[in-house]
Amino acid sequence: MKKIEAVLRHFKLEDVKNALSEIGVAGMTITEVRGFGRQKGHTETYRGTEYAVDFVPKVKLEIAVAEDRAQTVIDTIIRTAQTGQIGDGKIFVSDLTETIRIRTGETGNGAL
Repeated sequence: MKKIEAVLRHFKLEDVKNALSEIGVAGMTITEVRGFGRQKGHTETYRGTEYAVDFVPKVKLEIAVAEDRAQTVIDTIIRTAQTGQIGDGKIFVSDLTETIRIRTGETGNGAL
């Protein structure tokens, strides 16, 4: 099993969610996050005063999938979330050693 974490632009979330649903992804977790990478933040003006925004608001999407589905999910996220501009985000993939469904006690791929 794989855990896929994708940090995306806010306005791309709905498109990514719909595309993942179309390929059969049954569940995901969404978290509002703030951070920076190469963008290094940006400046904004409020009531005539300019100030630096060091951490850019993003959305973090977490998905657990069977190993054989991971590349399809990754390709779908890239295709849907990509704008070609700095700040499109990142995808992190890690191994899951165990998954347990609390309600039934199912483990492994059955818990997904």
